[in-house]
Amino acid sequence: MSRGIPRIQDEPAFVVHRYDWSESSLILETFTRHFGRVALVAKGAKKPSSNFRPVLLPLQPLYVSYSGDAEIRTLKGAEWVGGHIMPTGEALLSGYYINELLLRLLARDDPHPSLFDLYRQVVQVLASGHEGTIAPALRAFELLLLRDIGFLPELNAQTLTLAALQPDALYVLVAEGGLRTHNAQDRTGLAGNVWLQLHDSLSTDAPFTATLRLCAEMPPEQRNALQGQLRALLHYHCGVKTLRTRQMMIDLQSL
Repeated sequence: MSRGIPRIQDEPAFVVHRYDWSESSLILETFTRHFGRVALVAKGAKKPSSNFRPVLLPLQPLYVSYSGDAEIRTLKGAEWVGGHIMPTGEALLSGYYINELLLRLLARDDPHPSLFDLYRQVVQVLASGHEGTIAPALRAFELLLLRDIGFLPELNAQTLTLAALQPDALYVLVAEGGLRTHNAQDRTGLAGNVWLQLHDSLSTDAPFTATLRLCAEMPPEQRNALQGQLRALLHYHCGVKTLRTRQMMIDLQSL
Protein backbone atom coordinates (compact mmCIF):
# COMPACT_ATOMS: atom_id res chain seq x y z
CA MET A 1 0.00 0.00 0.00
CA SER A 2 1.42 3.36 -0.99
CA ARG A 3 1.82 6.06 1.61
CA GLY A 4 -0.50 9.08 1.36
CA ILE A 5 0.70 12.63 0.87
CA PRO A 6 1.58 14.12 4.27
CA ARG A 7 -0.99 16.61 5.54
CA ILE A 8 -0.63 18.97 8.48
CA GLN A 9 -3.74 20.33 10.17
CA ASP A 10 -4.20 23.51 12.22
CA GLU A 11 -0.52 24.24 12.77
CA PRO A 12 0.30 27.48 14.66
CA ALA A 13 2.15 29.74 12.22
CA PHE A 14 3.13 33.24 11.15
CA VAL A 15 3.78 34.51 7.62
CA VAL A 16 7.28 36.01 7.63
CA HIS A 17 7.58 36.71 3.89
CA ARG A 18 5.48 36.43 0.75
CA TYR A 19 6.10 36.94 -2.95
CA ASP A 20 4.25 36.46 -6.23
CA TRP A 21 4.28 33.03 -7.80
CA SER A 22 1.89 33.67 -10.67
CA GLU A 23 -0.82 36.13 -11.58
CA SER A 24 -3.09 34.69 -8.93
CA SER A 25 -0.91 32.82 -6.41
CA LEU A 26 1.67 33.51 -3.70
CA ILE A 27 4.67 31.74 -2.23
CA LEU A 28 4.71 32.10 1.56
CA GLU A 29 7.62 31.67 3.91
CA THR A 30 5.95 30.68 7.17
CA PHE A 31 7.33 30.09 10.65
CA THR A 32 5.47 27.21 12.28
CA ARG A 33 5.72 26.02 15.85
CA HIS A 34 6.37 22.32 15.28
CA PHE A 35 8.05 22.29 11.86
CA GLY A 36 10.08 25.52 11.73
CA ARG A 37 10.29 27.47 8.50
CA VAL A 38 7.97 26.00 5.87
CA ALA A 39 7.46 27.27 2.31
CA LEU A 40 3.88 27.12 1.05
CA VAL A 41 2.16 27.95 -2.21
CA ALA A 42 -1.18 29.69 -1.69
CA LYS A 43 -3.01 29.03 -4.95
CA GLY A 44 -5.40 31.75 -6.02
CA ALA A 45 -4.59 33.86 -2.94
CA LYS A 46 -4.40 37.09 -4.99
CA LYS A 47 -7.91 36.72 -6.39
CA PRO A 48 -10.45 39.15 -4.87
CA SER A 49 -12.72 36.22 -4.04
CA SER A 50 -10.03 34.19 -2.24
CA ASN A 51 -10.59 33.35 1.42
CA PHE A 52 -6.81 33.56 1.87
CA ARG A 53 -6.57 37.18 0.78
CA PRO A 54 -7.51 38.92 4.08
CA VAL A 55 -5.78 36.33 6.28
CA LEU A 56 -2.23 35.87 4.97
CA LEU A 57 -0.73 38.95 6.60
CA PRO A 58 2.62 39.32 8.40
CA LEU A 59 2.83 39.49 12.20
CA GLN A 60 -0.59 37.88 12.62
CA PRO A 61 -1.05 34.53 14.41
CA LEU A 62 -2.58 31.85 12.20
CA TYR A 63 -3.55 28.21 12.11
CA VAL A 64 -2.51 26.75 8.75
CA SER A 65 -3.22 23.43 7.10
CA TYR A 66 -1.08 22.18 4.24
CA SER A 67 -0.04 19.06 2.38
CA GLY A 68 2.80 17.77 0.23
CA ASP A 69 6.29 16.38 0.60
CA ALA A 70 8.15 18.68 -1.83
CA GLU A 71 10.26 21.66 -0.79
CA ILE A 72 7.22 23.90 -1.29
CA ARG A 73 3.98 22.48 0.14
CA THR A 74 0.44 23.43 -0.80
CA LEU A 75 -1.60 25.58 1.57
CA LYS A 76 -5.03 24.07 2.13
CA GLY A 77 -6.44 26.35 4.81
CA ALA A 78 -5.57 29.37 6.95
CA GLU A 79 -7.43 30.80 9.93
CA TRP A 80 -6.65 34.01 11.79
CA VAL A 81 -6.25 33.30 15.50
CA GLY A 82 -6.72 36.91 16.60
CA GLY A 83 -5.44 38.44 19.79
CA HIS A 84 -3.84 41.69 18.61
CA ILE A 85 -3.99 44.31 15.91
CA MET A 86 -1.41 44.88 13.20
CA PRO A 87 1.65 46.84 14.43
CA THR A 88 2.21 50.20 12.75
CA GLY A 89 5.06 52.66 12.27
CA GLU A 90 8.33 51.78 13.99
CA ALA A 91 6.76 48.66 15.48
CA LEU A 92 5.83 47.38 12.00
CA LEU A 93 9.37 47.95 10.70
CA SER A 94 10.72 46.19 13.77
CA GLY A 95 8.47 43.25 12.99
CA TYR A 96 9.83 43.09 9.46
CA TYR A 97 13.33 43.20 10.96
CA ILE A 98 12.79 40.13 13.15
CA ASN A 99 11.18 38.39 10.17
CA GLU A 100 14.31 39.02 8.12
CA LEU A 101 16.44 37.56 10.90
CA LEU A 102 14.37 34.37 10.82
CA LEU A 103 14.66 34.11 7.04
CA ARG A 104 18.43 34.52 7.08
CA LEU A 105 19.32 32.48 10.15
CA LEU A 106 16.88 29.53 10.17
CA ALA A 107 17.03 26.62 7.75
CA ARG A 108 13.76 25.30 6.37
CA ASP A 109 12.10 22.38 8.13
CA ASP A 110 14.20 22.80 11.29
CA PRO A 111 11.84 23.02 14.31
CA HIS A 112 12.40 25.71 16.94
CA PRO A 113 9.30 25.55 19.18
CA SER A 114 10.74 27.70 21.98
CA LEU A 115 11.84 30.30 19.44
CA PHE A 116 8.33 30.29 17.96
CA ASP A 117 6.88 31.01 21.41
CA LEU A 118 9.42 33.82 21.85
CA TYR A 119 8.53 35.29 18.45
CA ARG A 120 4.85 35.28 19.38
CA GLN A 121 5.62 37.16 22.61
CA VAL A 122 7.71 39.77 20.79
CA VAL A 123 4.99 40.34 18.19
CA GLN A 124 2.48 40.90 20.99
CA VAL A 125 4.78 43.51 22.53
CA LEU A 126 5.20 45.26 19.17
CA ALA A 127 1.45 45.25 18.62
CA SER A 128 0.82 46.79 22.05
CA GLY A 129 1.81 50.19 20.66
CA HIS A 130 4.08 51.19 23.56
CA GLU A 131 7.10 52.83 21.91
CA GLY A 132 9.27 52.49 25.00
CA THR A 133 9.13 48.70 24.78
CA ILE A 134 10.27 48.29 21.16
CA ALA A 135 14.04 48.59 21.64
CA PRO A 136 14.14 46.43 24.81
CA ALA A 137 11.99 43.78 23.10
CA LEU A 138 14.33 43.68 20.08
CA ARG A 139 17.41 43.32 22.28
CA ALA A 140 15.76 40.49 24.22
CA PHE A 141 14.72 38.78 20.98
CA GLU A 142 18.20 39.10 19.47
CA LEU A 143 19.84 37.58 22.55
CA LEU A 144 17.40 34.68 22.78
CA LEU A 145 17.49 34.04 19.02
CA LEU A 146 21.29 33.86 19.06
CA ARG A 147 21.16 31.50 22.04
CA ASP A 148 18.53 29.26 20.45
CA ILE A 149 20.55 28.74 17.26
CA GLY A 150 23.83 28.26 19.12
CA PHE A 151 25.62 31.52 18.31
CA LEU A 152 25.56 33.08 21.78
CA PRO A 153 28.28 32.07 24.25
CA GLU A 154 27.74 31.89 27.98
CA LEU A 155 27.74 35.44 29.30
CA ASN A 156 29.16 34.72 32.76
CA ALA A 157 32.78 34.09 31.70
CA GLN A 158 35.29 34.97 29.00
CA THR A 159 34.76 32.53 26.15
CA LEU A 160 38.33 31.46 25.29
CA THR A 161 39.91 31.51 28.74
CA LEU A 162 36.83 30.74 30.88
CA ALA A 163 38.10 33.43 33.24
CA ALA A 164 35.47 34.95 35.50
CA LEU A 165 34.15 38.39 34.60
CA GLN A 166 35.17 41.30 36.78
CA PRO A 167 32.10 43.42 37.57
CA ASP A 168 33.72 46.77 36.73
CA ALA A 169 35.87 45.67 33.77
CA LEU A 170 34.67 46.14 30.17
CA TYR A 171 34.02 43.21 27.84
CA VAL A 172 32.90 42.90 24.21
CA LEU A 173 31.01 40.21 22.30
CA VAL A 174 32.66 39.35 18.97
CA ALA A 175 31.80 36.80 16.29
CA GLU A 176 34.98 34.73 16.32
CA GLY A 177 36.09 35.23 19.91
CA GLY A 178 32.90 35.26 21.93
CA LEU A 179 33.02 37.36 25.09
CA ARG A 180 36.47 38.87 25.71
CA THR A 181 38.09 41.81 27.43
CA HIS A 182 37.72 45.24 25.88
CA ASN A 183 40.79 46.74 24.17
CA ALA A 184 41.72 50.09 22.67
CA GLN A 185 40.46 49.13 19.18
CA ASP A 186 36.94 48.34 20.39
CA ARG A 187 34.35 51.08 19.92
CA THR A 188 32.09 49.99 22.77
CA GLY A 189 32.04 47.63 25.69
CA LEU A 190 29.81 46.59 28.55
CA ALA A 191 30.78 46.16 32.18
CA GLY A 192 31.09 42.65 33.52
CA ASN A 193 28.19 43.16 35.92
CA VAL A 194 25.88 43.92 32.94
CA TRP A 195 26.87 40.72 31.14
CA LEU A 196 26.33 38.79 34.37
CA GLN A 197 22.87 40.30 34.77
CA LEU A 198 22.04 39.34 31.17
CA HIS A 199 23.27 35.80 31.82
CA ASP A 200 21.01 35.54 34.86
CA SER A 201 17.97 36.91 33.02
CA LEU A 202 18.45 34.46 30.14
CA SER A 203 18.64 31.59 32.64
CA THR A 204 15.26 32.22 34.30
CA ASP A 205 12.08 30.24 33.68
CA ALA A 206 10.68 33.26 31.79
CA PRO A 207 13.76 34.54 29.92
CA PHE A 208 11.99 36.90 27.55
CA THR A 209 10.12 38.74 30.31
CA ALA A 210 13.22 38.94 32.52
CA THR A 211 15.52 40.09 29.72
CA LEU A 212 12.95 42.57 28.40
CA ARG A 213 12.69 44.12 31.86
CA LEU A 214 16.48 44.25 32.27
CA CYS A 215 16.98 45.89 28.86
CA ALA A 216 14.20 48.39 29.58
CA GLU A 217 15.92 49.41 32.83
CA MET A 218 19.35 49.87 31.24
CA PRO A 219 20.67 53.41 30.79
CA PRO A 220 20.46 54.41 27.10
CA GLU A 221 24.25 54.27 26.62
CA GLN A 222 24.37 50.67 27.88
CA ARG A 223 21.46 49.59 25.70
CA ASN A 224 23.05 51.27 22.67
CA ALA A 225 26.35 49.51 23.33
CA LEU A 226 24.53 46.17 23.61
CA GLN A 227 22.64 46.89 20.39
CA GLY A 228 25.85 47.60 18.47
CA GLN A 229 27.51 44.38 19.57
CA LEU A 230 24.46 42.21 18.93
CA ARG A 231 23.90 43.76 15.48
CA ALA A 232 27.54 43.12 14.51
CA LEU A 233 27.22 39.49 15.61
CA LEU A 234 23.94 39.03 13.75
CA HIS A 235 25.26 40.64 10.57
CA TYR A 236 28.30 38.36 10.70
CA HIS A 237 26.16 35.23 10.88
CA CYS A 238 23.69 36.57 8.29
CA GLY A 239 26.59 37.25 5.93
CA VAL A 240 25.65 40.89 5.33
CA LYS A 241 26.91 44.29 6.43
CA THR A 242 23.42 45.71 6.90
CA LEU A 243 20.05 43.95 6.81
CA ARG A 244 17.53 45.32 4.32
CA THR A 245 15.00 46.23 6.99
CA ARG A 246 17.69 47.83 9.13
CA GLN A 247 18.81 50.01 6.21
CA MET A 248 15.19 50.97 5.57
CA MET A 249 14.83 52.10 9.19
CA ILE A 250 18.04 54.14 8.94
CA ASP A 251 16.88 55.79 5.70
CA LEU A 252 13.50 56.70 7.17
CA GLN A 253 15.09 58.16 10.31
CA SER A 254 17.38 60.30 8.15
CA LEU A 255 14.32 61.86 6.48
